[in-house]
Amino acid sequence: MLTRKEKEDQVNELREKFGRATSVFVADYRGIPVAKLEALRKGLRKAQASNSEFQVAKNSVLKRASAGGPVEGLKGHFKGTTSIAISFGDPAALAKTLVDYAKDNEQFKLRSAMLDGEVLDPAAISQLATLPSLDALRSSLIGLLQAPASKLARLLNEPGAQIARVMSAKGTPAEESAEGASGAE
Repeated sequence: MLTRKEKEDQVNELREKFGRATSVFVADYRGIPVAKLEALRKGLRKAQASNSEFQVAKNSVLKRASAGGPVEGLKGHFKGTTSIAISFGDPAALAKTLVDYAKDNEQFKLRSAMLDGEVLDPAAISQLATLPSLDALRSSLIGLLQAPASKLARLLNEPGAQIARVMSAKGTPAEESAEGASGAE
């Protein structure tokens, strides 16, 4: 049994984490052995969701920690056997890991999530899981931004390159006169 001080410490710690989080996922873990939950934690560390946490907490502690904070909309989902996954980085990577885990473990049920102040249902979480990771989106954006500049550079270099190819194919006048002089002797 936790003392009042320990519960207050848990509430304060969760409140601080909720404030820093980019997303928070709520799931029901009823019937899942501790070893399988450890496998989920290990999977989160291995996956791109390494900047995330998974924990089981008492509903009363979760409700107090969320009161008046950015995840207050999840209060109604803290009932029964509740676990939370908190992302401090890429929400899509964490969503993908959780959805994949839920497919492999039927007892694990995603209830809801909070992303940018909006409560998501399980269907929206599944959609979020299909998005590419934040790093993949960034690299795509950089590629899109660089493409016009590289095309322009190729376009500007092309006339000079064409002249160089023509001169190379025909041979320069200096080369022709040197060949002609050596052949005449």
